[in-house]
Amino acid sequence: MAEAAVHPLSFFISPDELQAIRADFEQRWQALQQAAAQATLGVPKSRRFKSGAWQSHPQSLMAAHVWELYADTLQQLADQASIGVEQQQRLSFALMQWIEAISPANFLATNPDAQQDLLFSQGASLMAGAKNFWEDLQKGRLSQTDESQFQLGENLATTAGDVVYRNALFELLHYRPTTTTVKAIPLLVVPPCINKYYILDLQPRNSFVKHAVEQGYQVFLMSWRNPLANDEDSISHATWGDYLDSGVLQAVDVVRDITQQSKINALGFCVGGTLLSSALSLAAAQGEHPVNAMTLLTTMLDFDDVGALQVFVDEALACFREWQLGAGGLLAANELATTFAFLRPAELVWNYVTDNYLKGKTPPAFDLLYWNADGTNLPGPFFTWYFRNTYLENNLKNPEGVRINGHTLKLNTLAMPTYVYGSRDDHIVPWRSAYRSAQLLQGDVRFVLGASGHIAGVINPPADQKRHYWTQVQPGSLDKGLDSEQWFEQAQQLPGSWWGDWMQWLQMHSGADVPAPKSTGNAHYPSLGAAPGSYVRVRA
Repeated sequence: MAEAAVHPLSFFISPDELQAIRADFEQRWQALQQAAAQATLGVPKSRRFKSGAWQSHPQSLMAAHVWELYADTLQQLADQASIGVEQQQRLSFALMQWIEAISPANFLATNPDAQQDLLFSQGASLMAGAKNFWEDLQKGRLSQTDESQFQLGENLATTAGDVVYRNALFELLHYRPTTTTVKAIPLLVVPPCINKYYILDLQPRNSFVKHAVEQGYQVFLMSWRNPLANDEDSISHATWGDYLDSGVLQAVDVVRDITQQSKINALGFCVGGTLLSSALSLAAAQGEHPVNAMTLLTTMLDFDDVGALQVFVDEALACFREWQLGAGGLLAANELATTFAFLRPAELVWNYVTDNYLKGKTPPAFDLLYWNADGTNLPGPFFTWYFRNTYLENNLKNPEGVRINGHTLKLNTLAMPTYVYGSRDDHIVPWRSAYRSAQLLQGDVRFVLGASGHIAGVINPPADQKRHYWTQVQPGSLDKGLDSEQWFEQAQQLPGSWWGDWMQWLQMHSGADVPAPKSTGNAHYPSLGAAPGSYVRVRA
């Protein structure tokens, strides 16, 4: 007798699991056919099929349901594949890209909503979509917001201040006080260098910077330079160590000089927090401890779990980037933007393809998405060191430290009080990684978990009265013996924004009230021009 044919998937999935997936598919397929025959198909789960046009076209409605069944089945197969955790993550990621790309919502021939717009507009929607596509082709990126509605210094980044220092890597902004007294110990903000700083100073209603100034804090902020391919200096050769020494630590020294304070407070957001912590470790290795209290927002110091970004992390890519950029050059901003967008393709890619091109709509004006499209290029040596020593090898958490500029950086030398914030739905900095990062620090740590994602969780002004946050029931330092799940079980959920909690914590570490300075800068560092400065205006 001939041997029974072996199903190719049986090499990766057990026969029992394969049979269970097949049985589930057949049962759901039969149920779909029966519902279609009886005209009782319900609304698909995906919100891309919620409009009435899908409900009124039986064939399109059936196509949407079949797509969801196909997507669920592929995901089940990926989940059951015995191919190792990293390979399974990459398989799931690749399948997600394929599934989202072939959605019937993405094509005019299979999208009744777009067809309806085409008929009602007598072809105008198609012409507008073609215009939108051509304009995006010229820009080299997908438009996610109406960019014509925003202008830096006019309705974005409008908090009053001056540039008081500039070097090849950054401009330092000093914001003008709006209160008669200020806290004696100033606050330096270190934003991520992969985006522009004004995520923290969007519009007056949601500006983190403006809120801090109004609470009586002296606020300084680093505005990182956006290097361009035609720059004639050596910016394309800047290293991680340069960003620490000539970047963060230089800014710290300038703030100390202007305010005449031996120690300042400092806040780092995302990669800015990683830079800040590394810089303060470098200072400690040199016998300096210039920061009184530190705040880290959605920051990873422990890169053991990097979430969805893990699919891009391996030795081969690290070696390729080191060959390509390690000796100099720039990592283009659109490469990073594309990477982050395809972590959530349904929301950040295909949704706009459908609306902008098939329906000819202009996306609504949204300040956060304008900022998201305004990325920065990165010096190659900086990026390659960062990629290998954090995402790939996780060297920053090494108790033995990591070498930078001839010194050994050890995060366990950071003993100042620290406020650590994570966002529960963050797909870029998983909150459990933010929590484990907090456990690396030696000083008193307050850990707070906010609702929503990487950006929306952080930019949550109290006036909006949105969302909630979790923190420890009893005041005091984080019990570093608790893992993240134990901490969450003991945490108390509180309504509204975490900003008020942070302000109360910062007040305890900011010294006495003193008369507000009458001008920005000082004799050593006079104003070089009004905020938002020149570096932030350079687009990639």
